[in-house]
Amino acid sequence: MTTELPLAPPPARPALPENATDTGKFAPGTASSSARPEPAPRFTPRDALVLFLLCAAQFMVALDFSVLNVALPVLGRDLGMGDSALQWAVTAFALPSGGFLLLSGRLGDLYGRRRLFLGGLAVFGAASLLATLAWNPVAFLAGRALQGLGAAAIVPTGMALLTTTFPEGPRRDRALGISGTLLSLGFTLGMVGGGTLTDLLGWRSTMGLLTLFAVVVLPLAPRLLAESRVPARTRLDIPGALSVTGGLLALIYALSTAAAQGFGRPDVLVALPLGLVLLALFVRVESRAAHPLVSLGMLRRPTVAFGNLGGLVTFSMMSTIVFVLTLWFQEVQHLSAFRTGLAFGVQGVLSVLAGLVAGRTVSRFGARRVLVGSLLLQGLTTLALLGLGAGTASVWLATGAVAVASAGHLGAIVSYGVTATSGVPDAEQGLATGLVTSTQQVGITIGIPLLGVLATTTAGGLASGVRLVVLVDTCVVLAAAVLIAVGLRSRRS
Repeated sequence: MTTELPLAPPPARPALPENATDTGKFAPGTASSSARPEPAPRFTPRDALVLFLLCAAQFMVALDFSVLNVALPVLGRDLGMGDSALQWAVTAFALPSGGFLLLSGRLGDLYGRRRLFLGGLAVFGAASLLATLAWNPVAFLAGRALQGLGAAAIVPTGMALLTTTFPEGPRRDRALGISGTLLSLGFTLGMVGGGTLTDLLGWRSTMGLLTLFAVVVLPLAPRLLAESRVPARTRLDIPGALSVTGGLLALIYALSTAAAQGFGRPDVLVALPLGLVLLALFVRVESRAAHPLVSLGMLRRPTVAFGNLGGLVTFSMMSTIVFVLTLWFQEVQHLSAFRTGLAFGVQGVLSVLAGLVAGRTVSRFGARRVLVGSLLLQGLTTLALLGLGAGTASVWLATGAVAVASAGHLGAIVSYGVTATSGVPDAEQGLATGLVTSTQQVGITIGIPLLGVLATTTAGGLASGVRLVVLVDTCVVLAAAVLIAVGLRSRRS
């Protein structure tokens, strides 16, 4: 006999015990077939404004991840940055944005999520202005690093404010669906619009756009957002904060550098094991801490563990496919950067359409089923890319396959967010969403250096390398779908 979570009573469902196993139906809309279908969730005008504000901030950060990429060659010539230095335009943002996510999420839990969110917005806006006006490489890289620090505060606290504003159930599912859609749209518009802005207005316009977003969002936030924090003050776990932040910084640095320049560099050979050792030390520290930064009991929750596994796989594998297809479009099919951007624009449109229904799909069928189904769709559609050749028909195949795979990817984004924050009390939502966003950042960071290198080093050229990456990518995604289906299967608590 299996158990099911009850329909959510207002305002929120109580947290599951730490040793509880998953029922496979997290969202309230997944009651038995004899229950009356729940009406579509509705937002009050204030709820809609809060959701718009939080999603706009997340969209701004997602845009920052991709909008600068196409502009890097022009930026390098303007500021006198060589090819090796240009990598730091990306790494300077990735290091603080990924390294400080967990710490920022916990600081928001303890000292106020609204306060940290506003601080992050202010830092991000000022840093974007500095990057826009940068007069030399040092000023520009300082702006990028401060942007990453602001993003590290915005992302987990914004997600925590969203999940505490909208209780578990259809409204949260729909809110996360909208948020995931705009996240995907931000990445896509950054890829498509970055080149257009650079051609028309210069590379500084890409940073100026982010400044404009911050100027619009920041004045609205204090009026709409209520403060949210843990009721009882708890001491910050300093040893845990230092070890996890240092470990993530070292790991992200090593993988980002390896993606651009290979694993043979001395700094990579030092940073990679150092990061792994610090993360292992972090686990040991947390097992003994009186007030741990990350409760190991939370990591033992099947929803948290398998939900974040789904997030790690979907982000790492999809970012890898986008990377190798970008190379394939331009170097095998000889498409221009603009036409390559248009091909990925189809991906963005289908992602948006998938996001419009993802939240309600989770409410109806349950987060576990949607997560597993979305990973299967992503993996099986990626498998179709094994048919790529040199003809024009292959361009259409790649465009259609990556678009459908991205629809599965978007479904996985929404359902893994719902899964990984389900059953977690409000006092730990900042930590849970910090894990969710850390998974996202690490996934984006590790996919390309671990698999993308196969595309450029495989005997037989880029075309053969792309097919090898597609095969490995598909196997990883499908294996993760099976593990999550088994790990989160319905069972007695």
